[in-house]
Amino acid sequence: MDQKAFSLEEEEGVRAAYRAYGAELFGFAARSLGDHGLAEEAVQETFLRGWRAADRFDPSIAPLRTWLYSIMRNVCIDMSRARAARPIVAEATEVARQDDDEFDRALVSWQVEEGLRRLGEDHRRVLVEAYYRARPYAEVAAELGIPEGTVKSRVYYALRALRLALEEMGWEA
Repeated sequence: MDQKAFSLEEEEGVRAAYRAYGAELFGFAARSLGDHGLAEEAVQETFLRGWRAADRFDPSIAPLRTWLYSIMRNVCIDMSRARAARPIVAEATEVARQDDDEFDRALVSWQVEEGLRRLGEDHRRVLVEAYYRARPYAEVAAELGIPEGTVKSRVYYALRALRLALEEMGWEA
């Protein structure tokens, strides 16, 4: 590509450079940092630093792609160091998040269990077999001695009834 098309001193040049190199810089950052959110930040920071230092870019020394990669490398190093400086805070929030997730999962499972109790036996049985035990409809039909279409129909109506039971219990999906 023509290096003149990438004048980082102008908005259109930054846009053109981003279109040309943004995706591969993101891939590099994602692999380096192991976090897609941080990788997005790293790409933004790279182009911001490139724009601020556009007057120092010399295409006779290296192509723009190489120059941007050197900036990206420094950005990734800076972000890794910043993240390493605060491991205790990150670990504490992760533990709290895990506790919240476990509590939410337990609450949801209790609500679903109560909703299943409110279903008729036929509907409850096909849902348990088809969804929770992940058995194929044909296998469930053979075990229950009913046509496969009946199993599919019961699953459909059981899910509707379960949704209604959960809504009656105050579930907000």
